[in-house]
Amino acid sequence: MKKGEITVKGTDVKIALIPAYKPGAELLPMLRQLTEQGFAPIVVDDGSGEEYNNVFEKAAFYGTVLAHGENRGKGAALKTGLRHISETFAPPYCVVTLDADGQHSIEDAVRVCRRADELKQSLVLGCREFKGEGVKVPKKSLFGNKITRTVFRLSSGMDVSDTQTGLRAFSDRHIARLCEIPGERYEYEMNMLMEYARDGLPIEEVPIKTVYIDNNSSSHFDPIHDSFRIYKEILKFSASSFVSFLLDYGLYCLFSLMTGSLLFSNVTARLFSAAANYELNRRIVFAHKGSAGKSAVQYFVLAGFILLFNTLLLDLLAAVTPLGRFSAKIVTEICMFTLSWTIQKTVIFKRKDAEAR
Repeated sequence: MKKGEITVKGTDVKIALIPAYKPGAELLPMLRQLTEQGFAPIVVDDGSGEEYNNVFEKAAFYGTVLAHGENRGKGAALKTGLRHISETFAPPYCVVTLDADGQHSIEDAVRVCRRADELKQSLVLGCREFKGEGVKVPKKSLFGNKITRTVFRLSSGMDVSDTQTGLRAFSDRHIARLCEIPGERYEYEMNMLMEYARDGLPIEEVPIKTVYIDNNSSSHFDPIHDSFRIYKEILKFSASSFVSFLLDYGLYCLFSLMTGSLLFSNVTARLFSAAANYELNRRIVFAHKGSAGKSAVQYFVLAGFILLFNTLLLDLLAAVTPLGRFSAKIVTEICMFTLSWTIQKTVIFKRKDAEAR
C-alpha cells in the first residue's frame, strides 16, 4: 500500500526514511520540519494497526507512506523504504534515516545528510555523546551502547562511539548493498556496521545532540529478544570457539600427562581442535557457501600462523609467569580469540557477494 506517493526523477534530492511502529505525537511535527528543510519524507508503517491509520493518513500529506500488513521489524521496514527509493528516485540523491520518536533533531539530520553528500563512499553516523555536562542518558540505553560498542570493537577491530544510532546517512551508491544486508529487526543496524567494517568500507561519525524523550519510554526495543538477534553472530562464534577450546584443552591435558612434552601436546591438540572448529565455523557460524577447498587452505594457514604465536606465547607465559602450564594455556587462548575472529570474518568466510564488488 502506498499513500501520497511522490515520484521524483532526474533531480538531486534529500530523502528522509522513517520506519514507524505505533508512532507518537512527535511524528507529524517532525515530517513538517523535514519538508521545510527540503527533504522528501518516506514513512514505513511497520504494521502499527488500524488505530494508527489516522496518523499515517496525515503523514501522507507530507510525503510517501508505505505499509506492512503486520509488524516485521525495523530492519524490514528500512529495506522496504530503500527498495522503494531505488525504484522511484533517480540518482544523485542522499538518504537519511531517522527514528519516528522525535529524538533526532532536524538540524542534525541536515548535517549528517550534508556530510554523506560530501563523502559519497561513506556511511555517515550521527553519534550521540554519552557523557559530559548536562548529558542525561537512561541507564538501559547507556549500558546497551557500551555492550554493543565493545562487541563491535572486538569483532571488527573498529571503534564506533554510537553503534545504536538510528540517524544514518548515505548516498545513492549504497542502496543496493544495504538492501542485501541480512536482518529484519534491530539487528539489521548492527549487521550494517559489521559488513561495512568487514569489507573495509569507510564509516564516518558526526556528533549530534543527545535527546531522550520521557526516558526513552517510547522505544519498542526488546532487551532480551532483540539483544540476542544483535549478538547472535558473535555468540555463535564464541560458542564454536568454546567447544573447540574444550576439545583442545582436554586433548592438551591428556597428551601432556601422557608424554610430558608441552610442544607435542599443544601441537597435536590444536590439529584436532582446528579441524573441528573449521567445520563448525564454515557450516554454522558463517554459513559459508564458497569453495570449501579454498576456505580450508586459508583456514589452516591461519591456524598454523596462530599456532606458532600460540606456542611462543604459551612457552613465554609458562616460563616467566607464575601461571603454570595449564593456566597459561587459558590466557593464551583468550589472546588469540579476537585475532582469529577478525581474520575468519573478513577474509576466509567473507560473503561471496561482497567479494564480487
